[in-house]
Amino acid sequence: MATPKGFPILFIASSRIGDAVLASGLIKRLHDEIPNARFTIVAGPLSAPLFADIPKLSQVIVMEKTKGKGHWFKLWTQVRGRKWGLIVDRRGSSIARFLSAKRRAIHRTLPGEPVHKVVEAARLLKVADDPPGPFLFTSAETEAKADAILGAENGPLLAVAPAANWIGKTWPVERFALTAVQLMRPGGPFETGRLLILGGPDDWRASEPLRRSLPRDRWIDLTAKTDLLTAYACLKRARLFIGNDSGLMHLAAAAGVPTLGLFGPSDERLYGPWGPDSRTVRGPRSLAQIKIKDPDLNQPVCHMLDLPAEQVVAAARDLFEATQPLSLVQRVKAKPKPKAARTAKASAPDSP
Repeated sequence: MATPKGFPILFIASSRIGDAVLASGLIKRLHDEIPNARFTIVAGPLSAPLFADIPKLSQVIVMEKTKGKGHWFKLWTQVRGRKWGLIVDRRGSSIARFLSAKRRAIHRTLPGEPVHKVVEAARLLKVADDPPGPFLFTSAETEAKADAILGAENGPLLAVAPAANWIGKTWPVERFALTAVQLMRPGGPFETGRLLILGGPDDWRASEPLRRSLPRDRWIDLTAKTDLLTAYACLKRARLFIGNDSGLMHLAAAAGVPTLGLFGPSDERLYGPWGPDSRTVRGPRSLAQIKIKDPDLNQPVCHMLDLPAEQVVAAARDLFEATQPLSLVQRVKAKPKPKAARTAKASAPDSP
């Protein structure tokens, strides 16, 4: 592997999509603060596509798991011949300790109360006081693909991701359908809009009730039809996202779309969607109460049945209203007066 010019950074990312997205702001921070940075990203097959459009990218190494941890040995043979300026290892592996590097930032579990995964990632670069939010780079080509998929219609997009990686945290798809119908009916916030359905290769059948709940011209189904970065670019054009605790939920929050995450057997304090326009909603049971029935959170039982559609519809409406763009009049009223004007008023002589 040829050594590129600049400051070489080896970034070993998480293999899960959600965890990789939550730590993606570290790459943006390094990109902004090290002008001559050159990135080599190591990621699993699922998360690797997230990094394809990083500027100054030398290589994305896809590390597929093999028996006996042979994948780590293979990685060692691929990266050992270079002297790295910085190694950032989100997996806390031993390989980062034995490579040649000026600096290393290796994940390790710290004592004390767990913190949100974005803050945990920020600790690697010692920026936990100002944690960089999730961010993914997209090229002009990726953005153009998103425009072509969504077309030129101007109605607001309601994005939903009805699947998750475990049945325990998967809200019934029929309730997603009911929620979409409620929000898109006449008088609803998306009455002139369309539904954007997102999911992975195994989610096509699960999303069928969503497709059947609305006329064909009211939905766009990207389930198993596009790559992650293009889905992310499409999400940047959405008005609202509703989804289970999943990688797509974190992708939506990173895209800046107002995000409503549906939670049950996972901890929103650690894994909630990140950002000022993100919210979470759960049923009447806390995580602790759910764990009484399923201590290891591994039973093939849906723990989301106590979250009614009415509660999600109400939370979505509230988030939609709270994130309405300011009108021109509101922006003028909210704009602070110029400093010179305030000073002039304060120093004006009293009227006789």
